[in-house]
Amino acid sequence: MEDAGLLVYKDHLPVNTVVIGDTSRSGSEAKLTVGPLKCQGDRNFWNAASFNSPASSLHFKYFQIESSTDISFYFKTSSNYGVLLENLGANNLLHIEIREGSMVLLSFDFGKNRMELTVQTPKPLNDDQWHRVEAEKNTKEAVLQIDGHYREVKATPPLGHTELEFYSDLYIGALSGQRGFLGCMRSLKINGIFFDLEERAKVTPGVKPGCQGHCSTYKMHCRNGGRCVEQYNGYSCDCSLSAYDGPFCTDDVGGYFEAGTMVRYDFLLDHGGLLLGDPRSFSNLAYLGETNLTQEELVFSFSTYSAPSILVYISSRTQDYMAVVLRHNGSLQVRYSLGGLVEPYTIDIDHRNMANGQPHSVNITRNLREIRLQLDHYTVSTHTLPESSDTQFSLVKSIFLGKVYETGQIDPILIERYNSPGFVGCLSRVQLNNVAPLKAALRSGMTAPVSIHGILVQSNCGASPLTITPMPLASDLWQIEAGGAVFPFKDEKIGGDAAHQNFAVIAGIISLVILTVLCFMVFVIRHMFRHKGSYHTNEAKGADSANCADAAIIVNDPAFTETIDESKKEWFI
Repeated sequence: MEDAGLLVYKDHLPVNTVVIGDTSRSGSEAKLTVGPLKCQGDRNFWNAASFNSPASSLHFKYFQIESSTDISFYFKTSSNYGVLLENLGANNLLHIEIREGSMVLLSFDFGKNRMELTVQTPKPLNDDQWHRVEAEKNTKEAVLQIDGHYREVKATPPLGHTELEFYSDLYIGALSGQRGFLGCMRSLKINGIFFDLEERAKVTPGVKPGCQGHCSTYKMHCRNGGRCVEQYNGYSCDCSLSAYDGPFCTDDVGGYFEAGTMVRYDFLLDHGGLLLGDPRSFSNLAYLGETNLTQEELVFSFSTYSAPSILVYISSRTQDYMAVVLRHNGSLQVRYSLGGLVEPYTIDIDHRNMANGQPHSVNITRNLREIRLQLDHYTVSTHTLPESSDTQFSLVKSIFLGKVYETGQIDPILIERYNSPGFVGCLSRVQLNNVAPLKAALRSGMTAPVSIHGILVQSNCGASPLTITPMPLASDLWQIEAGGAVFPFKDEKIGGDAAHQNFAVIAGIISLVILTVLCFMVFVIRHMFRHKGSYHTNEAKGADSANCADAAIIVNDPAFTETIDESKKEWFI
């Protein structure tokens, strides 16, 4: 009724087939469940350390070199050179390093004898992939093997094994003054003993435990389609698939077009497919990849004061085309002709004047019949091609920027209305899918099928347009047409009674404020001078023996003749 079991041996893997018998009876059935899966591996196999500085190394003391020594480990790097491992003694040396990106050198130096083994691999070893190194030295021979296929064998010198028995220090990486190792190393085993690289890396500057590169943390800094490239002393951003440039693919690549200037980018047709040759031959320049497009994304930015003009025109080897034009009134229009239509399908993106000298960004994305358009930071609008229109952009041929010089059938309206005298202004970050034609034209290091007619001057086209999300009209109080917002100054004036009432309210508020300020000032002054003051008295001499103050004055001044009236009294009110 039930058969169950656990697979606990590596030799039993992989499971490619499950055979179930006794299923020919009527009503019989079988149910197979797998789980739970629990993977347990050798901890030492993935015990790794990352070397982020060429001056860093892991130090292990009291390493014993014996007459028979075998060493194995995995490494990966993107550098051409680097010392992987070395053992230094007074007169003894064990040294393994990578050279020229595809060569591993093993050297034994014991006493007067020195042996070197070199393995050259047909494939690069600095491709940031794991490669296995196995080195062995015994009384008969020394062997160096790379990736289990490439090896060199040499006989050891006589009596060499007796001189190689000693204790010394082992360094993973290079000592100071030598070309260090940038990369990862794992599963280091010498004479059957695994070395704990992770623990030693925790207390060693320039070395980190594990083999997680910088891209796992910093790849978000590569913007606008840039690809994070791992480097063990940092990282870099590959902008070849982006219309941007710079360390983080954030610098606009643009150019100023004079009247008559044109940039043309051609897609080469080879064996029925659109090719730009080997992408690596074009400095990793991206290619369109498909002959017939059912979806594409066109992104660019422009600024100009002149209209009309053709901004972008994409032609084909058929009558299919796509164009973005600036009309006479400065508004943008997208024209699609994919077959099946008598007239091209046109979309007016916005009725405002875009020829105002300000930078504007345009994003046009099509998927079959659905077209999504976004201008600057405004809301995305969706449009649909007619049912009679094809959904395939067949045999894409060229991209034209600024002006069109094309043979064959071209929409006469484009030529008559928009092609002369040509676009005058700035275009930047132009990209169709993975192709950046303007960047290819402005970067001399890129070998691409691109040509320039006229004068094209590189420019960043000013500041980038805003990318913030606009506030909805219903909640925008500064929008005149906002729902619920009332602006009396729009179409009518405020009445006279209302004006007098407002004036009285304002005057009362001002008076109250002034009174409050005066009271506050009085309070402050009293507070400041409540403990301050001075006085001066001229008390008469002889006051101590006089009965009263008047008697003191008479005693002190004999000339005082005024008679004191005892009946006089003083009243204090």
